[in-house]
Amino acid sequence: MKPAGRLKTPVIGIAGWKKSGKTTLVTRLIAEFTQRGLRVATVKHAHHDFQIDEQETDSARHRRAGAGQVAIVSAKRWALINELGSAPEPPLEEVVSWLDPCDLIIVEGYKAAPIPKIEVRRSAALSHVPLADNDPSVCAIAADYAVDGGRLPAFALDDVAAIANFIAETAGLKGVRPVAATTPGQ
Repeated sequence: MKPAGRLKTPVIGIAGWKKSGKTTLVTRLIAEFTQRGLRVATVKHAHHDFQIDEQETDSARHRRAGAGQVAIVSAKRWALINELGSAPEPPLEEVVSWLDPCDLIIVEGYKAAPIPKIEVRRSAALSHVPLADNDPSVCAIAADYAVDGGRLPAFALDDVAAIANFIAETAGLKGVRPVAATTPGQ
């Protein structure tokens, strides 16, 4: 797992087709690594126009009025919204450089990004075309059915401890002890 840009932080991608269980796995990995004492940051790629503020909030009204950037700040959190206009979507490397220092960055989506990634496969996914067949960045597979990973390790999709152990070992995360996995793989 190569470090992310100037942060020198390990990055792991979680990629798969729509309805493959990416978000569920990411949230469970975040909880697992946080419980192990790591600081985790995430990047989520959206393939659609998304809103992080409601249509009638003050911040949404600021954006509609033409503000290129809107910062929303409270005692509990803050967010900065940047309108791209006609500018291109920023590359993943640039987005990662905006993150605060942390121990691990988990990227959801970005199937084509040249980062180490775990391919998520689920019976209910909208496509079953394996990403690993054409992407040398795929370093493991997690599925809700039996998978022959070939050259790649394969994990049960719900065996979060084993997947986290694999990520920690592959990324060289210091001070993270492996946790007993529920199954050794599929």
